[in-house]
Amino acid sequence: MTEKRIMCFGDSLTWGWVPVIEGVPTTRYPADVRWTGVMQRELGESYVVIEEGLSARTTSLTDPTDPRLDGSAYLPSALASHFPLDLVIIMLGTNDTKAYFHRTPFEVAAGMSKLVGQVLTSAGGVGTIYPAPQVLILAPPPLTPMPHAYFQSLFGGAHEKSNTFSKHYADLADFMKVEFFDAGSVISTDGVDGIHFTEKNNSELGQALAEKVRDFLGAGSLNAPA
Repeated sequence: MTEKRIMCFGDSLTWGWVPVIEGVPTTRYPADVRWTGVMQRELGESYVVIEEGLSARTTSLTDPTDPRLDGSAYLPSALASHFPLDLVIIMLGTNDTKAYFHRTPFEVAAGMSKLVGQVLTSAGGVGTIYPAPQVLILAPPPLTPMPHAYFQSLFGGAHEKSNTFSKHYADLADFMKVEFFDAGSVISTDGVDGIHFTEKNNSELGQALAEKVRDFLGAGSLNAPA
């Protein structure tokens, strides 16, 4: 049986950032602890899960502190690099809520729409004939209180915005006819920094997504309920 190939495109929540109360520096969860690794284990050998996580990545913004972080600038290359792909899971938006970007929740969703469009029009790759993969928009769970003063300033106003991810992303998924899953329906942001996941968060999200992915990729349908 041909393997199903899934690329997970995201930020530090996908990279595996270990939350620490002082904010930084940190380390990375082991591969089998990250939600992507948990999902791989749950799905089994007939699936291949590919991680494409970068801490501080945005949907479509150039961060003044680091030119590497615009997700839309990198996604087309990542897609072509990992073809063939059956599914791309995109979990981004948290970093778009940083105070210096001044983005509204709808503008964050618009940034996500650019990424979805890039996936849906990616057929062909570089010198290949592979079709465009399917897309699952994954809404990050809302932020929680942040103990560090710098994070409080950096993400000023972000909590209210993150509370709307589920609605705006669900509306976007319906509009663009792609699949949606609300991470906040199965986990909360329990890391001590108020931004990142605990090991338990990673485990529970990976298990829930494995079930979701198995339902619609196994059935060849994108209409399984969240």
